[in-house]
Amino acid sequence: MSHSAMPLDTGLGYAPPVVTQFSVFLPNKVGRLFDLVHSFDDAACQICALAVHEASDHAVVRIISNNAAQARAKLKADNMPFAEKDLLVVELSAGHTLSSLCLCLLGAELSIQFAYPLMLRPNGTPTIALAVDDPTLAGQILRRKEFRLFGEGDLPARPHKHDH
Repeated sequence: MSHSAMPLDTGLGYAPPVVTQFSVFLPNKVGRLFDLVHSFDDAACQICALAVHEASDHAVVRIISNNAAQARAKLKADNMPFAEKDLLVVELSAGHTLSSLCLCLLGAELSIQFAYPLMLRPNGTPTIALAVDDPTLAGQILRRKEFRLFGEGDLPARPHKHDH
């Protein structure tokens, strides 16, 4: 691939694609997760990845959408408290395994804070969302090792009866 010949040795030359994760804070009550995901059923965007972290009195639901601006507007309109974080989305394939990904980041002394798979994947191949200490450096390292990184524009859009 010709993109791997790009000079990636400086932090100035390449910014990796990132996606926006929304961490939505929900009271730990029956039906709140359903309310959240159901609210996206008729939205202009869709949830591509989801991870739930439950505590005794609340839950944090991490979601990635195929349109961060629309997801942000939806969460605000629904009065859902949330925080945002940039994540890398990395395709796993032959020669580009989860263990080789971890080894690349370990070699640069970068920690993975958390990770979870995407439900809707750009190529139908295993794809993982990663939160790392330094997304720019991690992205540069992974691109040098010819991992494929996806941005929001690569995430699949659901065919929807209301699309134009």
